[in-house]
Amino acid sequence: AQLVESGGGLVQPGGSLRLSCAASGFTFKSYAMSWYRQAPGKERVLVAGISSVGGSTNYADSVKGRFTISRDNAKNMVYLQMNNLKPEDTAVYYCRGIGYLEVWGQGTLVTVSS
Repeated sequence: AQLVESGGGLVQPGGSLRLSCAASGFTFKSYAMSWYRQAPGKERVLVAGISSVGGSTNYADSVKGRFTISRDNAKNMVYLQMNNLKPEDTAVYYCRGIGYLEVWGQGTLVTVSS
């Protein structure tokens, strides 16, 4: 079972990024998926989650209205669209799958800075 994140990088405040997470080695459509982030010196926290069939989503208060989580079960992909980025969004972003197993990706760094 594997998750591989991509799409991180350096962006200016107010900008946008789209993170992607590719799943393999498990029955993706049966797993709830989520994005977490860990800022330097801080704990890893939940950013957004989506149910196995995509009908239910939830967000941290700090990203509501700016971030959107989505998934494509046909492609075994989950996405995080991040708009109006702020310096406090700077962190390593991780993809997580929960089902029969718990699966984590290796993370992708997002840096929001002018």
